[in-house]
Amino acid sequence: MANVIMVQGTMSNAGKSILVTGLCRVFRQDGYRVAPFKSQNMALNSFITRDGLEMGRAQVVQAEACGIEPSVLMNPILLKPSSDAGSQVIVNGEVLGNKTAREYFAMKRSLIPQVMAAFDALSVQNDIIVIEGAGSPAEINLKQDDIVNMGLAKMVNAPVLLVGDIDRGGVFAQLYGTIALLDETEKALVKATVINKFRGDVNILKPGLDMLEQLTGKPVAGVLPYLHVDIEDEDSLTDRFSRHEIGLLDIAVPKLPHISNATDFAVWEATPGVSVRYVTSPGQLRSPDLIVLPGTKSTIADLLWLRQCGLEAAISHAHASGTPVMGICGGYQMLGRRIVDASGVEGGGAVNGMGILPVETVFAAEKHRTRVTGVINTGGLYSALDSAAVEGYEVHMGETALEDNARPFITLSDGKADGCATQHAFGTYLHGIFDTAESRQAILKMLCERKGISPDTLHTFDYSAYKEQQYDLLADAVRKNLDMDMIYRIVKEGASYAH
Repeated sequence: MANVIMVQGTMSNAGKSILVTGLCRVFRQDGYRVAPFKSQNMALNSFITRDGLEMGRAQVVQAEACGIEPSVLMNPILLKPSSDAGSQVIVNGEVLGNKTAREYFAMKRSLIPQVMAAFDALSVQNDIIVIEGAGSPAEINLKQDDIVNMGLAKMVNAPVLLVGDIDRGGVFAQLYGTIALLDETEKALVKATVINKFRGDVNILKPGLDMLEQLTGKPVAGVLPYLHVDIEDEDSLTDRFSRHEIGLLDIAVPKLPHISNATDFAVWEATPGVSVRYVTSPGQLRSPDLIVLPGTKSTIADLLWLRQCGLEAAISHAHASGTPVMGICGGYQMLGRRIVDASGVEGGGAVNGMGILPVETVFAAEKHRTRVTGVINTGGLYSALDSAAVEGYEVHMGETALEDNARPFITLSDGKADGCATQHAFGTYLHGIFDTAESRQAILKMLCERKGISPDTLHTFDYSAYKEQQYDLLADAVRKNLDMDMIYRIVKEGASYAH
């Protein structure tokens, strides 16, 4: 069975995911077979594995850092919020159903066998498992039935690194207060603390570190600086939505209230000369070169939001003026004539779409999940795009039918069609459609031709190599700023490690 180490945080966004990713990369560089694990993830960013199962993208990123194929064993429970008080519950990659928060909390301990089966299966395949907690282990109203923080640490006898966020302030109170609220067994599992997102001279911080060690009885394993690495983060707490600069080519993305899989745009955010702006009002839209409606967990509600805030009218006006408009998954459904929810997937009813694409969507209770490949084939509507290879994954609850004589957008490798293309508009169900170099270069060529600039103005960009570089930069920062000898001793000695 694998050795194990767990990263917990004093709060959401303390840096658990990035520290797990960095440790995974370090262990992989040092020659170990390593895998990430998070028993329960809550996120709207999801991914479809090669066997058609759904998992959280954070563990996909961590698997990439490990150099291995993502597996639902790494994330056996995924909660996809559908409202402020309820989520779609996905277990081992399959939809279990929609549950209110009360319903889920009443049943979650019954999922422990699935969690342990996934962990055990992963453990026999690897040398080290790096576990990520969720939120804070000191939520005293939730601790009794916990299966993702100290509850899981007890089940697998995992030593814990506790990370705090100094950028938000009060990091000593965060770390000391969190440990103080743990019971004695839980305190014993905490082997060291880590301070994250530090800016400045660490020597000025050192007296506080010494006092923290005295107060908690736990060593400080290191202080990570505020890192400037470009690695996908969780969708609910991210700074990508605050970027407003305009590049040589400008892509505008409506920031829907229930936006999902915003990581579809990560490759554009990293592409030199291209800007991605997330907009919430007509005034912010400006004059982009491309508008992309993203995926969403609540298509009808977010369509009504677009309508109420005026963005629908602004997008329609831009489209009528010749600006290309694209929709992905839920965004594709919004661009159609009508959306019908006879099965009550989103509460029932029907609503008119934006009317930009000649399609109609009918929601179905069964979720469609698959990995696909294909080529763009618009029949000459977009000559710069035609024949470009694409690959990605579909995860949606609706089926979209094209009206007579409407053109599909993509021909899939199995001969089926996906999406729809018209003059100045196209839609698809493929998440990750921009990730292939061929499809990305085709879209850049189309946009450059429309703008009257040479595609050579934008540098070629190897996204896969770029991501590998970012993982290595993260690993370098972890090695430089954390006591890796201490961390390796914790991994080797496990829950019995004593400073």
